[in-house]
Order: sequence, then C-alpha cells, then structure tokens
Amino acid sequence: MADALATAAAVKGGIGLLGGGFMISREAKALCESTGLGARALYFRGRCGVLGEVDADVIVAAAVFFPAEHVRENWEAGRGLPVDKAVELYAGACHDWGRRRLGGFDGAARLAELLEPVVDNADVLGAPIFAGWRSLPLPGDAPARLAQLLHLVRELRGGLHAVAVLATGLTPLEATLLAAHDGTPLGLSSGETVARFFEWPEPYPTPGPERVALRAEAEELTDRLMAPAFSVLDERESAELVELVGRAG
Repeated sequence: MADALATAAAVKGGIGLLGGGFMISREAKALCESTGLGARALYFRGRCGVLGEVDADVIVAAAVFFPAEHVRENWEAGRGLPVDKAVELYAGACHDWGRRRLGGFDGAARLAELLEPVVDNADVLGAPIFAGWRSLPLPGDAPARLAQLLHLVRELRGGLHAVAVLATGLTPLEATLLAAHDGTPLGLSSGETVARFFEWPEPYPTPGPERVALRAEAEELTDRLMAPAFSVLDERESAELVELVGRAG
C-alpha cells in the first residue's frame, strides 16, 4: 500500500512552485494590461472569482494569508470586471502558461493523468477556492490540463494549510514569517520578503521558539490533511507522481 502521507509531503514543493507559476507570469501581466486592472486586483478577481460576486469579507475568509484591508481594497478595485469573465481570463492565462512552460515536458500527459484522480478524490471541506476551481472544465490538451490540475492541488493544500495554521493558534502573519517558502513561484524567499509581497504592514514581530514549534506542527498537520486525496494512488502510481513532479519542476 502506498504511503499517501509521504507522497503528499514529497510533492508539495514542486506543486507549490508549478501550481502558482502562472500567477506571476507574462500571461498574467498581459491580462493586467488588457483589463486595466492592477496585478493584485486581477489576482483576487481571477483566483477568487470562482466564489461568485460576493462581499469582500468572503474573499478575506478564503484568502486567509493576506491582510484583510488589502484583500478588500483589491477585490473592490476589480468589481468592473465581472467574476465569470475574470475567471475565464485567469484560467486562460493558466492554460497559456502551461502550454509555454510545460509544452516541451514529455511527462505532461501522464502527470495530468495521475493528478486528475487526486483532485477528484479530494474532499472540499476547508478549501473553498479549490472547490470553485474544481467545478471548472479542464482543457483537452495535456500541458494546459496539467497546469490547471497543478493549480487545483496547490489550492487544495492552501486551503487545508489555512485550516492547520488556525487550528494550531498561529496567525496568518506568523505562519508567513516562519515559513521557508521554498515551494512558491517566488523561489526561495524569507518570511519577511513574502510578508512584504503579501502587503503585511511593518514592523514585523519576532516569533519565539514556541511559535516556531507551532509552525512545524501546522506543516505536519497540512501534510496529514492532504494525505487522503493521494490515497487514491497505488504505490507504483505514487512513486511515478513524485518522479514526474520532480522532473516537471
């Protein structure tokens, strides 16, 4: 029997890197130019628009790791672009990025084939953005399909990580400051660098050893919460998934 927990832990870095790659890509930048939206307004509108034309606090509740006022400001700034159109455009950027970034990857079709049952097998509890994106159709070509599936698994982990962070008693800012951030499209970045990128106001606190321990606990809990989704894969498929994610990155 495959060790789903080990699989979840093994692929989190690669999926974190690839699953959010399109969000800081030339394709996303082109959307900002064509829609007239700022980068963060487009980000919230496109990523979170799957939740509908909702009050900004709904987006605050789902996004978790950004300052509430920053989320509200940018969600409202994007109101001129209907959510259905925003999601369509953002998904299109994801697909176009996938075709450019993964079009030459010979394992794209097989990796998509392995990730699709993981996505289908996952429980949506605690992961509303994942649930919204899972309701969207997948494109037919392998690189674009893989890009959307990578994004989906990343959103699943993001939602479950928020659950784990809050369950341990950490604040979103503390969790951000204490993370290694080695599995993000930004590359290896310090906690303070990512906190600034997320627009958390300075100065930042210096969490003590007990908060560091809680951050490690939250990471382990996230892995455990992710494991059931990967339980659909057998031992051979799990090993193949880990190998292909490593190669794709």
